[in-house]
Amino acid sequence: MASSKREKIKLKSSKSAYIYTSEKNKSATPERITLKKYDPTIRERVEFKEAK
Repeated sequence: MASSKREKIKLKSSKSAYIYTSEKNKSATPERITLKKYDPTIRERVEFKEAK
C-alpha cells in the first residue's frame, strides 16, 4: 500500500497561543504556509504560520 503524501501540520497564531491543525501536500507545497484565519481567543482574524 502506498504511503500518503499529505502531512499533518500545526498552524500557530501570531498574536496568541491558539493552534489549528491541518494537512498539506508536502510535494506540492514544500515551503511553510501562512494563512489569515479567525482566532477565537482574541476574536479577530490574524495570521497563522506553520509550526513544526
